[in-house]
Amino acid sequence: MPAQDDLFRAQAEREQRHAPLAERMRPRALDELVGQERILGPGRLLRRAIEGDRLPSMVLWGPPGCGKTALAAVIARSTGAEFVPFSAVMQGVRDIRQIAAEAGKRRDLHARRTVLFIDEIHRLNKAQQDALLPHVERGTFVLIGATTENPSFEVNAALLSRTRVFTLEPLETEALAAIVRRALADPQRGLGRAGIAIDDDALDALCRSAAGDARRALNVLEAAAQLAELEEPRLERISARLVDEAVQHRSLLYDKAGEEHYNVISAFIKSLRGSDPDAAVYWMTRMLEAGEDPRFILRRMVIFASEDVGNADPHALPLAVAALQAHELVGLPESALCLSQAACYLACAPKSNSALCAYTRARKDVLESGALPAPLKLRNAPTGLMRSLGYGRDYRYPHNFEGHYAAEHYLPEALRGRCYYTPSESGLEREIGERLAAWRAQRDGADEDGSREEPE
Repeated sequence: MPAQDDLFRAQAEREQRHAPLAERMRPRALDELVGQERILGPGRLLRRAIEGDRLPSMVLWGPPGCGKTALAAVIARSTGAEFVPFSAVMQGVRDIRQIAAEAGKRRDLHARRTVLFIDEIHRLNKAQQDALLPHVERGTFVLIGATTENPSFEVNAALLSRTRVFTLEPLETEALAAIVRRALADPQRGLGRAGIAIDDDALDALCRSAAGDARRALNVLEAAAQLAELEEPRLERISARLVDEAVQHRSLLYDKAGEEHYNVISAFIKSLRGSDPDAAVYWMTRMLEAGEDPRFILRRMVIFASEDVGNADPHALPLAVAALQAHELVGLPESALCLSQAACYLACAPKSNSALCAYTRARKDVLESGALPAPLKLRNAPTGLMRSLGYGRDYRYPHNFEGHYAAEHYLPEALRGRCYYTPSESGLEREIGERLAAWRAQRDGADEDGSREEPE
């Protein structure tokens, strides 16, 4: 009768054979990790810490499929530590205390460290994070958190200050190709026993569809290999057609509630501001294809039309509003053309932030000066009492003057001479600036000689 350990080992091997390819091909040693040379290359801090068995608690920050979980497991295996996974959603403070107690015994009785791995550490609530603090400080266990979200937003400052943040990058095409080739060649964990190869153009298409995600690349490879086996006759090579069938739908990285949401909309606005219609349409399309609400994009374009174009091209604002109305009228997918037209127009429009600057300057004076009274001559005088108090007296009606302009001051007396609006030299604002400069010169000249041009 086989020993009990042999039965357990055989069962584990059967389960491993039926696991997804991405799970079977998880790296088991540092040398199997590819694509993160910036933090794991020879002489790099993290590699030296692992090889020297001097592990700090850390947060691994990077996009899906870049190797965060694999790296954590490799770190534990390389240092001989006990690897303990923790679910931020399913486990709580009581579980943290129990893990800490067991880790303390393991350290004191067996001189063996514990690596507590928390995937999606950004999902921990405040109580969970506070419960981790004393154990991280005392070194009861080495904490390794993994997150796709910016840890400076999602992990509290006290816990973040006790860890090192290592940023992992999306895997380059060459790294993904190396992972795919390894999976095709590996007879134990990979597809080596199937004797299947992949065409160069298919490999390129597969890596591009993975968008830096090793897990996605291996999932597509596994699906394409299964399709090849189902063909009649069975195919020995994976073609670009099979890869395209396996991909089916390319889900774009875009978390509407997370950092990438703000990264992409920021890239869109900066492309508009930088007068690059090609980049603007690209980022806009990224958002639409990822399921963003078009109203969100359109509202940002309406704001942009005033903030960054303004009176340099007064058509920009009504066009952006018209695009919003057009979307409400026709909806997607047709309204994508309206968004594209508006984005191209805004990107190519002359730029001016004078409206923004005017508002900012005026707001500063309003907040600092408080509710200054309107000059008497500008006040409404609907009653005899108000007129007797001087309301509206000496007001000069601009249309009674040449050029429909009266050299007059309209600001509160305490702010007399302030200039909030400074037109740019861009687009129509060049003409507006010339007109405004002439008016201001006329007003200032009247102040100096004390004269007031009266209507005929």
